[in-house]
Amino acid sequence: MKKQFLFEVLTQWKKGDHKNAKTHTSKIAEKPDLKISAARKFKGEASKHNPEDLLLSALSSCHMMSYLYVCQQHGIEVVDYNDNAIGTLELRTDLSGGFTKVQLHPAATITDVTQKALALDLHKKAHELCFIANSVNFEVVIDPSVTTLESE
Repeated sequence: MKKQFLFEVLTQWKKGDHKNAKTHTSKIAEKPDLKISAARKFKGEASKHNPEDLLLSALSSCHMMSYLYVCQQHGIEVVDYNDNAIGTLELRTDLSGGFTKVQLHPAATITDVTQKALALDLHKKAHELCFIANSVNFEVVIDPSVTTLESE
């Protein structure tokens, strides 16, 4: 039997509550509220998070957590991790649109030089496990790098 988990977000908007009509609040139980707007390109508030930012963040964060999990399973100590995620969103002539591709560039630093090849390869397994990557309908490309604290 498959396990199921529910996640809930309350999105609230009321005319006149914000200076920009596209700004709203997302509430998640026991967490700080998120003030969200459309991207500046779509006439939103530049200082607020937007759905596109949050989708990229979710993909990048999920890959990192999956990667740290598989590294821990293989006894690889990761001491630093950064990812510069880049997403391509295309608008169609009818003004609908969507992401067509996201590129993740995870850069991990590990402690043991003898585990470098395995640490690099584990990005494939992390991608397979990532809940968010498994939920989207566009290409997610992983371009990883791994460095070590030890001199090579």
